[in-house]
Amino acid sequence: MRMSIVSKLFTLTTLLCLFILATIYLGQTIFFKEYYANRKVNDLKANIQSFKDDYLKSGGNVLAIQKLEQDFYRQNTTWITTLDSLGNLKNVNDFYVEVKMDAIKSNKELSGKTMTIPLYHLMNINEVITSVPSSAKLLLTTKARVSISAYKKDLTLIPYLVQLVGEETNMYWENEKISKKIYWLQSENENSNTVKSISPEILLHGIITKVQFPNGSESSSFIYTNSLYMDKLKDFQAALLFDDPKYSYDSLQILDFTQNEVKYKLFIDPIKEEDGTFSYIFSIASLQPVDEAVQMLQDYYVYLIAIVMFLIILAALYYSRKIAKPLLQINKMTKRIASLDFSETIEIRSDDEIGDLSQSINSLSQTLHSYIEQLQKDIEKEKQLERTRREFISGVSHELKTPLSVMKSCISILKDGVAAHKKDHYFEAMDKEVDKMDLLIVDMLELAKFESGTYTLKMDPFSIDKLIEEICEKLSVEFSSKQLHVHIELANVEVMANQHRIEQVLTNFLTNAIRYTPKQEHIFISITEEQDQVKVCIENKGAHIPAYQLDKVWDRFYRGDTSRHRIQGGTGLGLAISKNILELHGAPYGAANTEDGVLFFFYLIKKA
Repeated sequence: MRMSIVSKLFTLTTLLCLFILATIYLGQTIFFKEYYANRKVNDLKANIQSFKDDYLKSGGNVLAIQKLEQDFYRQNTTWITTLDSLGNLKNVNDFYVEVKMDAIKSNKELSGKTMTIPLYHLMNINEVITSVPSSAKLLLTTKARVSISAYKKDLTLIPYLVQLVGEETNMYWENEKISKKIYWLQSENENSNTVKSISPEILLHGIITKVQFPNGSESSSFIYTNSLYMDKLKDFQAALLFDDPKYSYDSLQILDFTQNEVKYKLFIDPIKEEDGTFSYIFSIASLQPVDEAVQMLQDYYVYLIAIVMFLIILAALYYSRKIAKPLLQINKMTKRIASLDFSETIEIRSDDEIGDLSQSINSLSQTLHSYIEQLQKDIEKEKQLERTRREFISGVSHELKTPLSVMKSCISILKDGVAAHKKDHYFEAMDKEVDKMDLLIVDMLELAKFESGTYTLKMDPFSIDKLIEEICEKLSVEFSSKQLHVHIELANVEVMANQHRIEQVLTNFLTNAIRYTPKQEHIFISITEEQDQVKVCIENKGAHIPAYQLDKVWDRFYRGDTSRHRIQGGTGLGLAISKNILELHGAPYGAANTEDGVLFFFYLIKKA
């Protein structure tokens, strides 16, 4: 049964649009959530590594580390801090009490000593920063007598319970996470047939000598106010003290947990300090925005699908009729000239309006073929002329940058009055660059002639080492601006070449090296004699060119990294022009990756 072209186009267009809509819906509702979460986790891992590097560079400066934590939170909306090997906050000193221990004959190490007890694991900050005086502020004062329950980890005591001693009050503040672990250990001791020689709990007594409470304006208070964050800190400290196998203590660990139906990611990254001890980066990220975004998409698609399906049907119907109508008109027009002799035919595969159109075009194409072929040749010639014109303009603009840069440097020096005694020297240098720019336009026209085989070079002897020294002096400002270390190893030798063109090649190679060499890296320039040839090498350190791009860097307008290249001011013509010049000299040339950089080289013939 013959099916009209309108029906075919309508059916195919509708099915295609529905398929695209279904693909988008499934992707955004099923895979989007996982993708979003994975992307967020990967970004946070990278940012945590950056935080870790900055932390190690800070040298333990508390203010610098606190600023890093605050900046991390502002940029990632994620809580982060650093803990010591016992799970205490490292970079806070505004929430603690100092207690002088009673004289203890049985424990001379603690007798009469002063112990600092962090309070952020024992009480909520809201107890001390409210406007109404709390029990903690009223009772935890200097000269108040307290008893302290502590857990001994190796040689360190970790207080987990502070209780006021007196007849009028029975107030206490407790780290319930450690208390539960202590209770569990005591139960294990009681139920075990083997009596352990060391009790997990140590009871101490003393008098408070100093109390330090935050007022809510300190940089550390934003950590204390997050009850979930502090609760997870206490969980990790308890696990750290009692070697809980749930956590990994030697590599980055990412844990999942849910709180109030909100999913979170917990990041724990160990840091080995200079003294051999370990610290920990502790961070919590909420995935609530991910869930909200997915739910919003699901609700949104309920309405979107109905509207889009209606629009798809209308668009498909309009599209099918819009395409079919001109095809039918063309079919009628081509039948009028079917008696002409055509050179080519189109294979007819369908029994519909397209088939009729193909039959008509077969008749028309035999006459038009020769004319179209000629027309294509004419168009290609015009395109080639247009490309040549554009390449010429781009090449001129690229090559003008170097002399303009030298002139700008000279003008800057003259304006600043840095070297007034060399005034004539810089004016003379600028005059030379103006002359070079004038010659450059003529030279670019001659380079364009090279492709036609009419361009020739005049060869003269000159000292290649002196030429390199002059170019380096002109580019000294560029070297200094990036703090580059330039190493020159030159042989005193004369070569037979076109000095102006070789200067152009060397300038291109050196400016290219400056552009892609990181700050404070090295550039090596050398000349070596090899029998009747001289090898010139320019190597920049700190950057590589992908192997598959090494042969392409000589092509016109080729850019390995377009966005980066444009930011650095390149046009993609410098190496292409250098290639033409070296080929005019019949000089071998090339580029290769070294161990930690890139080497550009070429050979010239020594003067006989």
